[in-house]
Amino acid sequence: MSFRGNRGGGGGRGFRGGGRGGFRGGRGGGGDRSYDQGPPEEVIEVGEFTHTCENDIVCKTTCGKIPFFNAPLYFQSKEKIGKIDEIFGSLLDNGFSVTLADGVKAVSFKVGQKLYIDPAKLMPIER
Repeated sequence: MSFRGNRGGGGGRGFRGGGRGGFRGGRGGGGDRSYDQGPPEEVIEVGEFTHTCENDIVCKTTCGKIPFFNAPLYFQSKEKIGKIDEIFGSLLDNGFSVTLADGVKAVSFKVGQKLYIDPAKLMPIER
């Protein structure tokens, strides 16, 4: 019986970044594309706060479009609240959860409080 492969853990170059190739690994790395771009020039209402869930907040969509995952959310003053974590519900009646930014507390929100988003981070329902 011959021994095939590297049955232990680690070693080798191929999978998950070691050496070249692999998962987001070789030549040029993957880079971190999640840098903070700052607040957008314009924000529009995307939804309203309904309740908290652990350290996140849950909101109902009010704009008639679907927000992108990980899209940043703002107060009307363009102060960052956090980013969209999960989107749930049907096409016409949906909501989303928000992972809050550092320093923003879930208990500080009031039911019905409006949340805002960059219009470029919304997808029409037709898609």
